[in-house]
Amino acid sequence: MVLWTAAGVATAGFLVALEIVARGYGFSGPITEQSREVVFAPESGPLLYGGLALTMVVLTWRQRLIALGIAAGVDVAFFLVRWALDADMNFGNGALWVVLGVAVLGLTRRTGRERILLLKGTGLGLLLVAGHKTGDTWLLITSKTRATVLDAYVAAADHALADPSWMVGRFLNATAPVSTGILHVVYGQLPLAAALVGLYQLRRVAVERRFPAHHLVRTFLVIGLFGPAIYMIFPVVGPVFAYGTDGGAWATATIWPDTLPPVTDPRPIPFDGITPRNCMPSLHTAWAVTLFIHSRDGSRAMRWAGTFWLVGTLTATLGFGYHYGADLLAGVVFALTIETAMRCSAHGWDRAGVRVVALGLAVFAAQLASYRWLATEMAARPWLYGPLLLVVTGAVVYAYVRAARAARERDGEPEPGVPGQRQASEEPAEQSDSAESAIPVGTTEARTTEAGTTEARATEPGPPQTATTETAATGESGDPDATDAAPELV
Repeated sequence: MVLWTAAGVATAGFLVALEIVARGYGFSGPITEQSREVVFAPESGPLLYGGLALTMVVLTWRQRLIALGIAAGVDVAFFLVRWALDADMNFGNGALWVVLGVAVLGLTRRTGRERILLLKGTGLGLLLVAGHKTGDTWLLITSKTRATVLDAYVAAADHALADPSWMVGRFLNATAPVSTGILHVVYGQLPLAAALVGLYQLRRVAVERRFPAHHLVRTFLVIGLFGPAIYMIFPVVGPVFAYGTDGGAWATATIWPDTLPPVTDPRPIPFDGITPRNCMPSLHTAWAVTLFIHSRDGSRAMRWAGTFWLVGTLTATLGFGYHYGADLLAGVVFALTIETAMRCSAHGWDRAGVRVVALGLAVFAAQLASYRWLATEMAARPWLYGPLLLVVTGAVVYAYVRAARAARERDGEPEPGVPGQRQASEEPAEQSDSAESAIPVGTTEARTTEAGTTEARATEPGPPQTATTETAATGESGDPDATDAAPELV
């Protein structure tokens, strides 16, 4: 509880600081943007309903139906009012209202573990939405505070990797519109794919009344929190802006993806105050890698989907000109470092986990430093630096795989969809059920009559008999004061 309180205070302080900085540059921050969506038209209705879906993992199915009904009713009411006033039309206010309502319910109507569970569910849903708002604010700040970008350095370093963005960009141009249509969906719907995997991992929260120690959403949020801070250190806009038509008058040349950029002495490039500097590292790559990792413990279909989304996202980031190959390598190292740190924070730090995090931080720092100060040298000797970049990135991947495998062997086999979680043994529960279902010889057996009363009769000696009462069949307690009764929403 102390850890959750400290995390909440730190998050609130960070959001307040970001709001102050945003106000200083003349635009509203994440707190203002989120607060206005309680009444005004939301920016993204699906995002708000995604937050509601994460919150509902702590509710029973009956409560979920009630929550969805209330959310839909509120949205219909807002729709009619906006239609009558000819205001901006969108949906999602109802979802936000229900998420906030669950928080109020937890604070006022629940105590103990149930209150903490509802508040955790609310926090998870709000963090998904707040994370999106925080990312938007970060991107605006990067465009306002970083007048120059370092694309020339990354483009030069990318020669060591055979300029993959130019290569894949030409491939997509040759196979359009089929390839581009599919990849636009994959690239744009990465949050939806992550939400589905996250909901699969959290599917038993309502039954077990607790969250798993580690799940996909935790890593996703932390990547989105720390990633944009690197944008401030290493501002890059991407080849389609720095060397393509999307850069307009600010592009150094309109050569992407048909002509490779010249290998010259790179210098910072002045750029506009609108385009986000959101390339280094590639957070889409980091999120896709995390999605791939967490889909490994799902069904076969989920594993194939995780692989498809990883390959599709990497192809889209390069082929659409949003990233360089160097960005993708940095994104892989960034993702594995964060994932290992989050797993260790949930299950305990071990020597292997510490080594992976230390190695990841060292390789990530070395990547950024080499892109910035060794770009010309890397372009001049691609036969050396290209394989070297791949080897150090592969070393982090190999260290992560070994550490994750060792952790799972130590903790036991994980439940499907919950990486690293120890699977509870079901044998004692089965033995208990068998013991409860058997009625000993010579004892009294309870029987429910049609009138709803309970009568007792002595059993004859013989083999154990199985109870056939309605309570045993349904598994529901007849005691209205039972402590394990599921809490109701209303």
